[in-house]
Order: sequence, then C-alpha cells, then structure tokens
Amino acid sequence: MSATATLIDFARADHVLSAATRTDAARLLADTLAVGAAGASAPGAAGVLAAAQGWGQGNDARLIGSPARLPAPGAAFVNAFRIHCLEWDAVHEPAVVHAMSVVTAALAASIDRMGGCDPESALTALSVGVDIASGLGIAATSPLSFFRPATAGCIGAALAVARLEAVAPLEDVLGLAYSFCAGTMQAHVEGSIALPLQIANAARSAVMAVDLVKAGLTGPHDALEGPFGYFRLIDQGELSRYTDHLGSVWGISEISTKPFPSGRASHGALGLLQGLAPDPAEIAWIELFVPPLVKRLVGRPMLGEMTPAYARLCLPLLAALMLRDGHVDPRAFTPATFADPAVLDLAGRVIVNDDGNPDPNALSPQRAVITLHDGTVAEHLIPATLGSPDAPLSPAQAAAKRSLARTLAPGADPRLFDAPLAWFTEPA
Repeated sequence: MSATATLIDFARADHVLSAATRTDAARLLADTLAVGAAGASAPGAAGVLAAAQGWGQGNDARLIGSPARLPAPGAAFVNAFRIHCLEWDAVHEPAVVHAMSVVTAALAASIDRMGGCDPESALTALSVGVDIASGLGIAATSPLSFFRPATAGCIGAALAVARLEAVAPLEDVLGLAYSFCAGTMQAHVEGSIALPLQIANAARSAVMAVDLVKAGLTGPHDALEGPFGYFRLIDQGELSRYTDHLGSVWGISEISTKPFPSGRASHGALGLLQGLAPDPAEIAWIELFVPPLVKRLVGRPMLGEMTPAYARLCLPLLAALMLRDGHVDPRAFTPATFADPAVLDLAGRVIVNDDGNPDPNALSPQRAVITLHDGTVAEHLIPATLGSPDAPLSPAQAAAKRSLARTLAPGADPRLFDAPLAWFTEPA
C-alpha cells in the first residue's frame, strides 16, 4: 500500500479519541476560537469581510467574533483570516504548521451549513485534519519556501470536512485540495498581511474542494507522491516519514499554544524575558543564539515604518515591548510605539545570532546571554519554547491569554469563551 493510500485510510477510518486526546482537542479548539474572536477587529479584518461579502449572498455559516453570516466558503475565508491575523494561533512546532487554523475555520463553516454536529464527531474530524496537516510538515525535510501552514493546512482541512460530510471519494478531495494549494514565504519575508490571507484562502479552498467533489468533479489521485506532487514541488520529503507512524501519537496532542500575539519563533526569548523580568535600565546587551529558522523568521531589524504584520515578526521590537511592559499586546503595534525613543533604544540592545543548527525546521533549543551595564553576564538555556508540550502554559498564563482575547473581542458571542465546543457544534 502506498503512503498516500495509508493516509486516505486514516482520514476515513472510525476513530475513538482517548480521553487525553479529546481533552487536547477541546482545549485547542477553545484557544483557536478565542484568538479568532480577538482577530475580528484586527488591522485588515474589515476589508477582508467587505471583500467576502461581495463574493456572494447567503447565510450558511457564522463568523467568529461578529454577528454576520456568509456562504460557507466565504465564512471559512474570513474566519481563517481572523484566527491567524494576530499571529496568536496554535502551532505544531516540529512540523512548522499552524495546524489548527485552516482546519478549524473550514470545519466551522461545514458544521454550520449542516445545521450542527455531534461534538464527538466534530472533535474527531478536527483531530484527523490537524494530524494530516501536521504530518505533511513532519514528512518534510526541506526549509519552508511555500507557506506550509496554508499548503498542508488546506489538505488537512479538506479531508476533515469531507470526513464530516461523508463525501467520497477522498482521493478526489485530496487531489483538488492539492490543486488549490497556494501561498509562499515571500509574504513572511516582507511582513505582509498577505500571510493571514494565505491561511484564509486555504480554508476557502478546502471547502471548495469538497463542494466540487460533491458536484461530481474529480482531482488527481497521486497528488502527494506523484512526479508533480506535493513532495516534489511544494516540499521535499517522504510521506512515509509520517504515515509509517500513523496512530502512534495524535498530532493534536503535540500542538503548542502561543502565549503571545507574535511569530512563534519569538516565543522562546519572550518567555524567558517575561520569566526573568529584568530591569531594562540595567541591560547592556541581550544576545540570542537561535536556529537558522528562528533567525530567518523573526530576526529582522526594526524599520522606520513598519506594519503591524511586520512588527509581529520583529524579535528586537517584541523583546523591547516585553522588557518595557512585561507582556505583548497587539494594540501596541502602532506608529507611535515604533517611533518611541525608549523602545528603539531597547530594541537596539537585542542581537539575534544564527547558532548553526543543521535542522532547517528547528525552532529550539535556544540560548540567551544577557550582559548588564555593571559587567555581569548571565547565560540562559531555552530547551523548549513556552506553550509547547514540554513547557506548557501555567493556568495563570492561559487565563491571561484568554482574558486579553476577550478584551479584544467585546462584541463576540460569549459562548466563544464560555462554551466553545457548544459554539462550534450548535449553530444559533
């Protein structure tokens, strides 16, 4: 049996989640819906909604964080943008995939147009989609060139929706989802708002792939391993690196929760600084030694004029805000902050170095060397990033994230925070 056939069998199989896996799925769903609600008022969100409203009339599906309804593909687009636009959404670190984002947005649209769904079926479909999206990243051996959260996310989401809606054959759903994959790392390099738009497009494409198969259309069947398949054009790797271990550990239980609304690659340093809470006035230099991927993703310099999308990926700025405020608030990403001499001074004391890690997809371990004005030097190892399974958020840290998300979403349905699984599966 080919690796692709093994993946398809996994996507359609009867699964019963263990209590631990179900708990992880429900917890991460709650986290994803909370950050999506917070993203409803983020920069660019109004324009995304206006554009989606122009694509067609209908009220199939709800939006996360606001009362409007849209046809399912449009709702998936808007909700996926809202989930990712603050860079606060959960991520599978070894895969380098925001595996919850596309899958949650696509499934929410599907469940709504179905009129609701059994919670266990919803959590199982979510877990299957997240597992496949994460698995495609695990199978990759090359650095990111395409934006993997969108490409892998589209395929995982399409198979999750098809599973929930009992659409077959899954080979065609997979083939069409692959045909619709898009999004490159150029948006990340430039700190462009196109980054969450790529996530949004992936969620819409996942729903569209299922709809087209329901309408009788077909897709290529060797979409992952073929001569022009996923692992030839989008990522290099071997799908069997994932499928040989299917079922041993659910990928959703390996997902990291992001404590701060910024690029995940920044969280190792930010978590350390939040825990240490040093006096900024005493710091001469902070030298960070990080894997090449971290340097590439967030080691960018502050610019005279930055967008919020760029700022969320600028570790010197983020470290300065953490030193100044003890946390990172997306409302601080303003021209006034970027021009603040005190922030510029602190950011200028942060140096990000490539540590030469040979793994092109590694986000850890990291190391920080903090030098004080009095000559004191302290070295700190960061073996795991805050929010990862090896360094989970404390109850207080998780509560602080949810509190900030709720503050940023004053008009959201309270169930998003108080009963997220009910919101997800019981359309009002």
